[in-house]
Amino acid sequence: MDITSFDENPLRNFGPYSLIIGILLIGLGTLGVFLPGLMSLGTVLFFSWLLIFAGVLWAIHTYRYDSRSVMNWLKPVLLLSVGGLMLIYPVTGVATLGLLLAIYLLMDAVSSFVLAQSIHPAPGWGWMAFNGVISALLAALFLIGWPATSVWLVGLYVSISLIFDGWALVSIGWVLRKGMQG
Repeated sequence: MDITSFDENPLRNFGPYSLIIGILLIGLGTLGVFLPGLMSLGTVLFFSWLLIFAGVLWAIHTYRYDSRSVMNWLKPVLLLSVGGLMLIYPVTGVATLGLLLAIYLLMDAVSSFVLAQSIHPAPGWGWMAFNGVISALLAALFLIGWPATSVWLVGLYVSISLIFDGWALVSIGWVLRKGMQG
């Protein structure tokens, strides 16, 4: 990375729409908290279409690059198959996403504990250990009642993430707005 291209003021990229987008994200996240099953379904449908789109792009690439190799077709076929199956069976797709999130959270917990142990007794090690405990608890919530809990937990987790993203944008947008007026 060229040091001369380093952006010294990343906040200038935030415009007046940051506040509006933040409010919309908070609204969408709040709706998802009250309708987590619908948010889970929306998440799986969105993810399904992403996989299908990626599969089409890989198929085009494979066709242009080396269409004669069967091995090169595995990835686009897998992406298209998984995306299509998630569209056809969305509840199973939600359960699959729930299991993947549980695995991710378990891996995050382990890595947080390892990092906390490696930096102990430096300041902040406790926060990293706390992060590991929270990740492990969230993973346990998924795994205890899996697959049934995935139907509402996937939507709830996505909704909470949207709310926090929205509040972060609202906070930045509000500070910038007050700074521009003052």
